[in-house]
Amino acid sequence: MRNPSDRSWTLSSAEDFGRAIAGVRQARNLTQSDLAELAGIRENYLAKLEAGTVTPIVLARVVRALRRMGATVTVTIGQDDGPPR
Repeated sequence: MRNPSDRSWTLSSAEDFGRAIAGVRQARNLTQSDLAELAGIRENYLAKLEAGTVTPIVLARVVRALRRMGATVTVTIGQDDGPPR
């Protein structure tokens, strides 16, 4: 779930992670190809992550465990919206 006022995404599920990736990538004006290259993964895998059609099992388990403990997991874009260095 995205909070546009503070440019953050709260991860209620592992699928939300993909939306956060896409949001950060778009805010940095990167293509999926650009980010996939930076991350060392295939572009089609990144596309599936962003769409929420594939979720790394470890991430799913960690998010679920954190939520059970009452934690909130949030991804926030920093002030510098330039491309990664």
